[in-house]
Amino acid sequence: MVLRVFISSDPFLHDWDEKYHALVAKNLISNHLKPTLYINPLLPYDFTNWTSNHIWLHKQPMPLWLISLSLKTFGISAFAVRIPSILLSTICIWMTFFIASALINKKVAVIAAYLISINGLVLELTGGRIATDHIDIAFLFFVELSIVFSILFSRSSKYIFNILAGLSIGAAILTKWLPALIVLPLWLMLLFESKKFSTMAIVKHFSILIFIVAIVCVPWQIYIHSTFPKEAFWETSFNLRHFTEVIENQSGSYLYFINKIRINYGELIYLPLIWFIIECFKNPYPLKRVVLLLWFIVPLVFFGIAKTKMQAYLLFVCPAFFIITADFCQFLIQQKKSKIKWLFNFIIILLLITPIRYCIERLKPFENKNQKTALSASISKLKKQTFTSKEIVLNCNYPIETMFYTNLTAYKDLPDVKSIEELITKGYIVYINNHEKIPLEFEKIKGVRFINLGF
Repeated sequence: MVLRVFISSDPFLHDWDEKYHALVAKNLISNHLKPTLYINPLLPYDFTNWTSNHIWLHKQPMPLWLISLSLKTFGISAFAVRIPSILLSTICIWMTFFIASALINKKVAVIAAYLISINGLVLELTGGRIATDHIDIAFLFFVELSIVFSILFSRSSKYIFNILAGLSIGAAILTKWLPALIVLPLWLMLLFESKKFSTMAIVKHFSILIFIVAIVCVPWQIYIHSTFPKEAFWETSFNLRHFTEVIENQSGSYLYFINKIRINYGELIYLPLIWFIIECFKNPYPLKRVVLLLWFIVPLVFFGIAKTKMQAYLLFVCPAFFIITADFCQFLIQQKKSKIKWLFNFIIILLLITPIRYCIERLKPFENKNQKTALSASISKLKKQTFTSKEIVLNCNYPIETMFYTNLTAYKDLPDVKSIEELITKGYIVYINNHEKIPLEFEKIKGVRFINLGF
């Protein structure tokens, strides 16, 4: 938690994609069922552009609701945006320990929990520093939570755990859509392995699980398609295009994720993965180990085929990587009579030490953040002024941050003179940020005001 709080202490919102998630979450405070970026769009906009539109359905709502609750509870600040991720990613450490304990043993669980606690990618996403930020942290949490409840159900046969597993899968779908369904084959494998359920019982409980998942996630899809049909249809088609097209220049080869796991989880990650795959094929029983195999193989193949690729797409698989790495360490520790025991010990040290280097590189404790800190200071001064929803600022370099911290409607560009005059006629107070020379025709507009935002 200390690492997570430290990396979340930047006093400014990060560009991609945190500031957009923060603004939409802030706007959800006033209307939980209407996600908006520009809550009051005063100038024409392109509804397909998620960085400047009105109705914002670019992401599923669950993580945005969590951030919105945090902002309402703790106030409007960058740190409040990150509180849900701090808490959820910290809980993920315990859940990784629990899953590893159930699937293998507690010695493996301790190492796996250690690896996720210091993982640089998890930390960066928690702090909102890289793309997909809090969305992927919430997705990791709900996927792990659903696996925890699936394990508890397979152990105890108590209906409540199956219901909770269904609720968790539904919440995961409401976080990052259909990749959450990876839990379903894991659920089936766990129940088969437990030998406590007949085939008919598994079918019955699986039907209940699917029903609960649908109850959680389907109403939102129906709601947005009926209330915001244009935007909902566009975002649905946009999501599907990620599989067949390269979106926003996020491309990569079929081996993109195989290469990325080296960067995100250490160069030696291939050793435990290859060893684990061989072990599973040599002896697939108990099926608990196959659960781990499916957890990382299926998403690795699926997202490898997809045209659009980003490193955090596989974050929800990382507990499997950590547990497999820990299991491999245990295997090496047990080779006490080997003539190359020294080599095994060296590999164990590298597997446990190299993640610390990646952790420090991602934390960037000595990075110079003066420019962003100066921006934060300027916006803090702006926060002290009282603005109403009838005020608009133009020529603003940081419109998203400005709208997050104030009630102003902010635009980066200057529209034409006629549009500004129409806004003034409608009773809006129009400010123009004079951070650079303003064309003469704008200075002559009657009623326009000039303001120095400090950026």
